[in-house]
Amino acid sequence: MDTIITFTNATLGYGRTAVLRGVSFAISRGEYFGLVGPNGTGKTTILRAILGSLRPMSGTVAIGGLHGTPLRFGYVPQRETVESILPHTVEEIVTMGRYRQIGLFRRPGAVDRGIVSESLEHVGIASLRHQVFRDLSGGQKQRALIARALASRPEVLLLDEPTNGMDLSSRLSILQLIDRLHSEDHLTIIMVSHLLDDVANHARRIAIVERDFFQVGAVDVVLTGENLSSLYRMPVRVERRGGRTIILAGGPDERR
Repeated sequence: MDTIITFTNATLGYGRTAVLRGVSFAISRGEYFGLVGPNGTGKTTILRAILGSLRPMSGTVAIGGLHGTPLRFGYVPQRETVESILPHTVEEIVTMGRYRQIGLFRRPGAVDRGIVSESLEHVGIASLRHQVFRDLSGGQKQRALIARALASRPEVLLLDEPTNGMDLSSRLSILQLIDRLHSEDHLTIIMVSHLLDDVANHARRIAIVERDFFQVGAVDVVLTGENLSSLYRMPVRVERRGGRTIILAGGPDERR
């Protein structure tokens, strides 16, 4: 497979403070890759290194396809980080995904407007295009931010905690949308989440991220009770029921 992202013994951090040391792994084109672990352990730091906004303190982070061809990234940040003070409409938010292609001080053209409309349709919120973004529900906001990322015509979609703070129905709906973007649009997916069930049942390969522990592999190999109990410093068990992975706090003696 075409390897498009490679970390080699990379130390990542801010200023002189290292957050993660000796990180080595690779992602191939077309993967659905998950980054899991407790909050504040460096998952978003890895995303920033992939996007190029954070350079490694040591080691290397190589980005690109065959023969070093550049990649087009679509980034979906955590909803809480998106400025909602100004009354931007959903259409205006999604158009922001075209800014790099449009250029400085230029207005969107017919092609840009068409791509924005297509992106809104693709995530199922075309009817909300004139609604104010800040007035939307959490699930609707997430779809708008995914549409903004799709408007850049990416090859790789990076999502930072896309289901955080949602009710069960909204979570499942967003995860189904991401699955569709992976399977039908053939996007490479990199998803950060501290919600282990979400990643375990959708990603194909994952990395457990912790300051003193980093492991990469297939979901059923890496997401074990032993690994998770060590990571979260509490008893955790992993069960498979009806083709789904269920992650539960507590040891075997706590089952009911």
